[in-house]
This record gives sequence, structure tokens and C-alpha cells, in this order.
Amino acid sequence: MTAQISRRSTLKIAGIAAGAAGLGVGTGLAATPASAAGGAFAHPGLLHTTADLARMAAKVKAGARPYTAGFAKLTANPHSQSSWTPRPAATVYRGGGSPQNYAQLYKDIHAAYQNALRHRITGETAHADTAVRILNAWSATLTSVQGSADRFLAAGLYGYQFANAAELVRDHGDFELDRFKTMLSEVFAPLSDDFLVRHNGAVITNYWPNWDLANMACVLATGIFCDDRAQVARAVDYFKNGEGLGAVRKAIPVVHDDGLGEWLEAGRDQGHALLGVGLMGTFCEMAWNQGIDLYGYDDNRFLKGAQYVAKWAMGGEVAYTANTRAKGAINGWSGRETASDAAGVDPNMTRPIWAMIANHYTRRRNLDASYLTRIAAKAAPEGGGGDYGPNSGGYDQLGFGTLAFTRDRATAAEASAPPSTSTDADSATGSRAGSGSGSGSGKKSASSASPSASAQGGRGEDLAATGTSDFPAWTAAGGLAALTGGLLLLRRRTRTGSGGGRQS
Repeated sequence: MTAQISRRSTLKIAGIAAGAAGLGVGTGLAATPASAAGGAFAHPGLLHTTADLARMAAKVKAGARPYTAGFAKLTANPHSQSSWTPRPAATVYRGGGSPQNYAQLYKDIHAAYQNALRHRITGETAHADTAVRILNAWSATLTSVQGSADRFLAAGLYGYQFANAAELVRDHGDFELDRFKTMLSEVFAPLSDDFLVRHNGAVITNYWPNWDLANMACVLATGIFCDDRAQVARAVDYFKNGEGLGAVRKAIPVVHDDGLGEWLEAGRDQGHALLGVGLMGTFCEMAWNQGIDLYGYDDNRFLKGAQYVAKWAMGGEVAYTANTRAKGAINGWSGRETASDAAGVDPNMTRPIWAMIANHYTRRRNLDASYLTRIAAKAAPEGGGGDYGPNSGGYDQLGFGTLAFTRDRATAAEASAPPSTSTDADSATGSRAGSGSGSGSGKKSASSASPSASAQGGRGEDLAATGTSDFPAWTAAGGLAALTGGLLLLRRRTRTGSGGGRQS
């Protein structure tokens, strides 16, 4: 156990470990102030840039397909209506505590995002006003996120989503920008930062990749939204060098001879593997829009992993290397678990994750990605929160990728250009992230176009909680392990495709 603690001390997450030691549930380690972190980022600059939003508006106005189909999904969603009324709470609980009210939060976040997106496409002020009303209500009310281990999922997922919704209306005259920054920095990001350092007191491999990835996305999105360059640097460094399973070489531990990158969580189940791919894509897209190429990092490792999951999720045969991970608490209970094969799949299961990833690699970078192309076409037109079931799993991604991320194919010069932004993102990370195809070290001036413009659109048992209250809704079609005492028990089952698998 001493070695485990020693490894934690080597995490390259500057300025966090010392303060995190005394961090309690629902209390926070304040993020580095933007004034001390080195200047502003490009805004809007999370999942959508100014160029992206202009492209969506122009394509919808012109009646271009598939944008119109994507926009129809948006306008039909109940969350996108300007009549939406927020229900803010001072404390949000997920997985423990009382009341279990986190659905109020994620539904309001999606309503804010969808209304803000409708406004940016149509110019209808009623939708902007609704988004601002929702965001202001929560920043005036929310003081903590609490619960079981699932509080870290809540902080990660809803923190990055909140930032993206607010980014679309940050210049609205009635939006309480500073108060919203305070909420992100004192309620959401501290939990996510703490998770990446201490993993809820667990051994480093206790939590599957999606836990890290959700919290990485929150740290990155909060850093960009709050112009906190040190926070962005921490998130990017974790993607490359983190010790948890969400770091890219841990989530994709093996690249096979066929060029596909084994996704670790494919040995768990389909729903969580899709979640992880969507979160890593979200992380890469937000970084890209600030001039940091993580899509291309380590010879396009994420492309190889996404292709693997796309092939597998459509029922294709994939290789899987058996792995055993340690579970449990430091100086507490412990156990080991082996995933020996890729789990079974339901080819009809989907999440709104594929358009963003497929369009980056095949349109923005002009690379071959046949499995991504096929699964994105199958999933189109992508909807958003509320279109994929009533439980929280259907709200893990903001969605509407067909509308938001469909792009014209880049020219050869555009496809080979490095990502650019209106600020020098390299000073936040030390060096340009990309090392593979599509990476580069060039920089552009403060007046340069965004990447999208240049590329045409360019206590113990608590540790194992995995959002079990919503998990069956995502996996019912594929067969489910039994739930006992809050822990998912292992069960081997037969399946078609590539043999038996374990789920946990």
C-alpha cells in the first residue's frame, strides 16, 4: 500500500495534491484563479466555436442535409422549448444521501444547452433568455454535489455539460458570468480534481476509464470556461500521463496488428464502453478548439480505439487481451477482477457520440475510418438528452452531433494543418500535444481562425458504485449481472460473436 501512495505522489497535477488531502464531500479545493493562470482562451471554444455555430446556422437556413434532420431532432426535443422552467437545488445528491434529486440537475442542464444551441442557430432571443434563466437559477442556488462515489460522476458529467451550455450564452447581457464561474470552480471542479488525485481513496485501477474521463472533461471544460490555464494543463497532462485508467494509453492499452486499439472497457460491457469513447471524444474536441491536438496524440491512438469500439458495437469480431485489475481501498478491502474477452453487444444500442469523432478524422483530417463512418451513418440523425431513455445514461452526452459536427471535407492543406486558436495554447501544456498523423507544432496569430474555420466546420463498498440505479436501462438488451448490496456481481454468459465475456 505504501507503494500505491507513493505512486499517487508522482501525479503531474500541479497544485492539487496538498490541498486535496483534506477535501471533504461537497466541499472544494478552489481552482487556480484565472488572473494567476496566464490569460484568456478562445470563446466560444468548448465543443463549439464561432465558426461551428455559423456553419450550423448557414446550413440549416439553406435547408442542407443532414443538418436539417439534425435540427429537427433538436426542435422536437421537449428540453429545447423556451417554456422550460428550472428547478434548482442547493444540494444535489447522486448515489447516496437524500433526496436523490440529480435528475433535476441534468435535465435543466440539457434544457439550457438545447435552448442556447437553438438560439445560436436561429437567433430567437426567447431561447437565449431561457438558457440564461436556467443557468442563473442554478448558480444562485447550488452549493454542493454530494452522495456516494457517484458524486464524482455527477461532478464530472454535469460540470463539463454545464460549462458547454454556459459557453454558448456567456456574452448575454443578463448572464451572471462571474457567479457561474464561481459555481464551476467551487462546486464541480474541486470534486473532479480530487478524484483524479485520490480516486475516492481507492487503488488506482478500482475505477474504470469512464470515471476518469468524466472528471477529466470537467477539469478541462472548467479551465477553458474560467480562463484557468493551469487547470487546462492538468487535464491535458492527465490525458497523456495520468495513472488512472482514463489516460489514453490505459484506456487503449493495446494496438493490434489490424490497426485497431483495444478499448479496455469493452471487457466490461457495451454501455460503459460507448460512454468512455464519447467522453474521450468530447475531451479531444474541447482541447482541439483551443489549439491542442489530442485526437492525433500517440499516432492517432484514439482513432484506433474508436474504430475498435465501432466495429465491436456493430457486432464485429475484435481481439481482446485478458487483463486483471486490482480493486478496493488503500489500506482497506481489496480484490482482483479479470476481464478475459470483449463483452457481448446489442447492435441496436447507441449513444449520440459518433458524428463528432467520425467527422474529425474523416472530414477534418481526411483519414480512413470505415467503422466510424458506418456507425455514424447508422446513428444519424443524432438526438440529445431525452432522446435516449429516461434515466441518467441517456443524458451523459449533450448530443446532436449530426447537426453540430457534420463538416465539408477539408482540403489537403487544411487537413494537414495543426489546430489553431486565438490564443497560444502551448503555454498551458508545455508543448504541442499531437505526435502522430495530423499533429504539428505550428502556431497562428491572435486573429487566426479557429480549427473549425480552417478545416471547414471544423468507506469501502462505496468505491465500487457505478451508477447502478440507471445501469440496467443501458444493458437490459444484452443481459445483466445481478445487483447486490450496491455492487455489480460478475457473471459469465454466452453470447454471439467473439465468445463469452465478463461484466462488472
